Amino acid sequence: MRDDSMSPAPVTVRALAKLTLSLRISGVRPDGFHEIDAEMVTLDLCDELTFSTGDDLDVVGATGLSVTDGDDNLVRRALAAVGREAHVRLLKRIPAGAGLGGGSADAAAVLRWAGCDDLALGARLGADVPFCMVGGRARVRGLGELVHPLAPVERIFTLLTPPFGVSTVAVYRMWDELGGPSGRGPNDLEPAALAVEPRLAPWRDRLGELTGCTPILAGSGSTWFVEGAFEGVGLVVTRTDRP
Repeated sequence: MRDDSMSPAPVTVRALAKLTLSLRISGVRPDGFHEIDAEMVTLDLCDELTFSTGDDLDVVGATGLSVTDGDDNLVRRALAAVGREAHVRLLKRIPAGAGLGGGSADAAAVLRWAGCDDLALGARLGADVPFCMVGGRARVRGLGELVHPLAPVERIFTLLTPPFGVSTVAVYRMWDELGGPSGRGPNDLEPAALAVEPRLAPWRDRLGELTGCTPILAGSGSTWFVEGAFEGVGLVVTRTDRP
């Protein structure tokens, strides 16, 4: 019989969402991967991972795209990458497929829990994982593996996330098919995202009408954001934060 009194106490780690304030596609490599030049910040919107003894994953509260507890989940992949086992209760507050880096933030939280600060390892898990490991505010280049921290700036943003996600892979593929367009605003992926998922446009317009501001697409979508704090049904006010 297992003596639970000898088991280590559960440990809870925050996994902070990331917001891409600007995103330029700076090149396409021969292997088809896209290089970026982006400014990213972490937000106080977060998932929570609770680690305890065992070897299992429970996903609670997921919204947006489907989040499974299988081997393709970034939590399991991150654990495997550092050779660790744990029972993980993943409380999802960051919508999946929303362009807010939820899966990458979860992977980065696993690496922090394991005491791993290897950005190259993080990059092998996903393009946004290195930034989520560093957090704060940073210029992110290359495939996401080049993270240059910038001085933190306290800012407030209002998010509007539709009840659906957008595939990042599909958006980058569409960007190629459209001939590599530049966005009218700070996000080069916006035209491709709108082509992949036309339902984004009414949600952009709704946020614009509620705030009087010009919304910006978060990464490949589906979240739209504006700077400042605004009230309204479905709007989420967030602030910049650090891990």
